[in-house]
Amino acid sequence: MADTIKIKLVRSPICTPEKHKVIVRALGLKKINQVVERPDTPAFRGMVKKIPHLLELAPPDARHKGAARVKGASK
Repeated sequence: MADTIKIKLVRSPICTPEKHKVIVRALGLKKINQVVERPDTPAFRGMVKKIPHLLELAPPDARHKGAARVKGASK
């Protein structure tokens, strides 16, 4: 599964056009902060490109959710 991408829903699709809601559902996302792993194909990349304000991409080898962001850590 080397050619996969992890997609996380970070904002609600409420008050977005119906097309955006359809894309979110097609990606298999239902809840905020839900992460799904999908093949890294032009079709999925195109869906992600349509709604970047609702999604966040993570590298496929990221094992820990909060590894990049630690609460209370100084900058």
